[in-house]
Amino acid sequence: MSIYKYRIKSLKSEEGTESGLVEASSKEQAASILEDKGFVVLFLEKKKKGLANIEDFLTRIKIKDLVIFSRQLSILISAEVPLVRALRNVVEQTPNPRLKKIIYKIAGEVEGGIRLSEALENYPKVFNDFFINIVRSGEVSGRLNEVLKYLADQLEKDYDLRGKIKGAMIYPLFVFGSLLVIGILMMIFVIPRLTAMLIETGATLPLATRGIIGISNFFVNFWWLAVLFVALIVAGFYMVSRSEKGKRYLDLFKLKLPIFGKIYSYMAIIRLCTGMNTLLKGGVDIVESLTISSGMMNNVIYKDLILETKKTVEDGGEIGEVFYKSPHVPKMVSQMLDTGEETGKVESVLKKISQFYTRELNNIIRNLMSLLEPFIMIVLGVAVGVMIVAIIMPMYEVSSNM
Repeated sequence: MSIYKYRIKSLKSEEGTESGLVEASSKEQAASILEDKGFVVLFLEKKKKGLANIEDFLTRIKIKDLVIFSRQLSILISAEVPLVRALRNVVEQTPNPRLKKIIYKIAGEVEGGIRLSEALENYPKVFNDFFINIVRSGEVSGRLNEVLKYLADQLEKDYDLRGKIKGAMIYPLFVFGSLLVIGILMMIFVIPRLTAMLIETGATLPLATRGIIGISNFFVNFWWLAVLFVALIVAGFYMVSRSEKGKRYLDLFKLKLPIFGKIYSYMAIIRLCTGMNTLLKGGVDIVESLTISSGMMNNVIYKDLILETKKTVEDGGEIGEVFYKSPHVPKMVSQMLDTGEETGKVESVLKKISQFYTRELNNIIRNLMSLLEPFIMIVLGVAVGVMIVAIIMPMYEVSSNM
């Protein structure tokens, strides 16, 4: 699928032209999508990638921006403000300049006679299938304000969850990154000067000292090789992650990591249950909910698992049937889903599963933070100890014998 820039004029409105983006597999399909919605296509071309997208990168739209947009729109609609007027009011209150432009265009498209969900479809990089289908379910059921409020709540929970994960990792990554940079600088600039005297004495140096000197010489004389090695690793990782098979192996590797594998697994389960619960509450049927939820998954293993579950449900099977066979889904999840189907309370069960694993994930993150602090202290202690044994003590012995 590609993104196409367009400029259109509505057949239902006498106002000026509108511009925006639409996702399609070809230029012909993009034109067909716009014409089916009652627009006359004045300009249409494929959006170029690269430097042209630097403005989008600098003003990228975050989940927090979508939370604010959903909540504000919900409040205005609840106050019986007409949809177009509500959208224009939200434009004035939106701090993100890129989102402001998009909402303004959406307001114009809705005023031209199309539904809000159809207007959102023109901006797939901003509003995903989950967001669009939730809005569509609200339009069909006549509960758009309730659905938008519920959507904002769920997006906010997802935002908070990801914030906790990132917050837990910033401290150790900063410490280890700083240690790595300081260590390399010491190997290049400090160690050669400290060990010069030891080498001049001609004395037999301890193994640890010779190892430190060897590493230092490598960084001084072959630093370019180290840089090239890191660049090759980064490039190789990028190429592997871009291929379908490579991404599958990486996602599987993530799930098998100690501690972090459980974090990835719980995050996927929480996202699945929260998304399906939201969709089912909005009136979306279970097969379509599974399809949309699969698109929310960042992990290929879980995405395929959900799509397989969808096929099973279409063939008359149960939701928990495929999950029960998978080693990446706790047995409790499939058992609770089976119970939910038997009692007709799938929505309630999904909510309880989401709440349970959210608490479990919070506990894991809390325990991980508690373990990381002493672990970092141990690493720092070992690093200092190696420096003392390898450099300071031999220097002291040489100076004592002089």
